[in-house]
Amino acid sequence: MNQESVAYGLALLGAGWYFAMWLIGLLGCIAARRRYRRKPASSLLHANPHTAPGVSVLRPLKGLDTNLYENLESTFKQEYSNYEIIFSVADEDDQALTVVDALRSKYAGVKVAVIIGEEVVGVNPKVNNLMRSFKAAAHDILWVLDSGVMVDSGTLARSVEILAQQLPGHSARRIALVHHVPFALIDETKFGSRLEAAFLNTNHAKMYIAINTVAIESCVVGKSNLYRRSDVERLNGSLIPIQSQSASSQAPGKYGLAAFGRFLAEDNMIASALWHELGLRHDLSCDVARNVVGNMSFMDYVWRRVRWIRVRKRMVLAATVVEPFTESIMLSMIGNLSFATLFGLGMPSWIFLICHFSAWLAIDLDVYASIGGHTSRKEGLMPFILAWIGRECLAFPIWLIGLVGDDVVWRGRKYQVLSNGEARLHPT
Repeated sequence: MNQESVAYGLALLGAGWYFAMWLIGLLGCIAARRRYRRKPASSLLHANPHTAPGVSVLRPLKGLDTNLYENLESTFKQEYSNYEIIFSVADEDDQALTVVDALRSKYAGVKVAVIIGEEVVGVNPKVNNLMRSFKAAAHDILWVLDSGVMVDSGTLARSVEILAQQLPGHSARRIALVHHVPFALIDETKFGSRLEAAFLNTNHAKMYIAINTVAIESCVVGKSNLYRRSDVERLNGSLIPIQSQSASSQAPGKYGLAAFGRFLAEDNMIASALWHELGLRHDLSCDVARNVVGNMSFMDYVWRRVRWIRVRKRMVLAATVVEPFTESIMLSMIGNLSFATLFGLGMPSWIFLICHFSAWLAIDLDVYASIGGHTSRKEGLMPFILAWIGRECLAFPIWLIGLVGDDVVWRGRKYQVLSNGEARLHPT
């Protein structure tokens, strides 16, 4: 095989990859338009409390997160007739409790409980915080919401309705988890905050929605998840189908929520376990999990992205390795070289690059508008585009930093990420 044939073959491969990534981006864009540009009323809105499925809303707390009062208040405002809210904190002196007390007084008609003290089952502080809430919940359906999340008043009703549905063509594969795409809101002008918003509201949302539309593999983040406790209690985090597990893998203490205390990304692992161990499926709601980013510096943004790249690397190595080749800058080089080799059009590279990045930005802006609605226009177009450019340029160097290490810092603690996404507190 001569050099020209090799170059031609590589160019064909590159062109195929280029078009495949564009198709995924377009799928995410179209799916976002169809799912998020209208919010149908649920049949469970204001349903009879005796017939509506009961839900326990679990909100683990730690400190005064940005926008905490409004975030927590959004759960008190749910237009749903049969739910309770359980707040949990590890420390009785936690400042978040003052916010909870104020809301309990304001919404005296909402059933609320507060659990103080954690049950340590692993290195993940969120899991340790949630253990007692899981056991105390009055209902089987659990809605686990991060303290940084604010939701619309109809979110719970629409999510419960989806959880009760059956996937078409999958009679044995019911929906076991309903999740909500994160949407970043900015209340600070720091560049790191704008970078985070540009990432979450465009590339992350686009890929997240596209992957979940195709639904050939689990892809879930845990800011807002609805599932059944009875399903989680059957899981052990091995990702081995339950019928193939040995009796020893079901030893006491090795299943249920406690089994996920060894992971940092417990949300993703619970979702993957529901998918692989029980053969169940997930679905996205037409609602979003609004997250006020807060005061994030440039380096805060960098190390946040590095942290989750290092976690993903240990969980899905192949997907993490190819990640740069799904980004706009790397794809522009692949497309430009491939088309020049295949067609020899003689078109100047700058024309191709202008067309490529203009179309890429247009799709990202459309996704942003779909998931954010009117809020996507409040911050101004130019500041967003500058942050978008910064995000695209930083993607590859941040990926490189993330790939070469295994140590991460999360909520002031240093961890070492181990195989399969497990973690341990750093020995030093």
